Formats: sequence, C-alpha cells, structure tokens
Amino acid sequence: MSLLAGAGTAMVVLAGCGAPAARLDGAADAGRQFENALAAGDYALACGLLAPESRQQLEEGEKQPCEQALRSQDLPRGGSVSNVDVYGRQALVRLGDETVFLSQFGGGWKVTAAGCIREAGDMPFRCAVKGA
Repeated sequence: MSLLAGAGTAMVVLAGCGAPAARLDGAADAGRQFENALAAGDYALACGLLAPESRQQLEEGEKQPCEQALRSQDLPRGGSVSNVDVYGRQALVRLGDETVFLSQFGGGWKVTAAGCIREAGDMPFRCAVKGA
C-alpha cells in the first residue's frame, strides 16, 4: 500500500512541474482556431487571432491589409493538434507538420508566428508569419 501511495505522490509532484491544463488547453484551442480559420478561408478571423506585432509586421512586409497579406502567404494546413508546450506566457503548438507560436495576452492566446517549419539539424524554425 505504501508503494502505491508513494507513486501517487510522485505523480502529483511531477504533474505540478508542467503548465496547468487550462493554459495548455487555451493555447491548443487558439492554435486550432487559427488553423480552422485558415482552412475555412476566414482570413478576418485568422487576422483577429494574430498578436498585434505579428499582424503589423505582416501588413508592413506585404504592403497590404492583413486579410490579403495572410491569404498570400499560402500557409501550410496543419491538421489536428499533436503537441502543446507552454513556457510561462509563451506556447508552441504542433498541428501536423506545422508549428504555431503563441503568446498569452490579457484577452487570451494570440498567434505570434505561423507557418513555422524547423530548419535542418538544431537550427531554429523558419516562419512565414512572425512578429517583432
């Protein structure tokens, strides 16, 4: 019986080391909403899910409003959420072959980078949409 109690205590302690489920779920939901908006061609909704700096950089880089600029990026469609990592107010959500980065703002999670693909080896991600 004491072995089971010790294992249960260890599981509770280890679970406390990760991000709370609500934060993981919030980040996953935001990433999923962004992907669903892109898949549906709802670029207005997708733009609303971008972090302000990411939206501004996209518009400035493409020299057109967010909806048109986002449509022109031809972002990969990720599919279902396969992994979520939350570090403080930052998150990485993997959706199939795509990775989306998010930050937590007062109004919830916003996409800071999308269309992200890992470069070869240990190189960082290359993202089609990114913030400052």
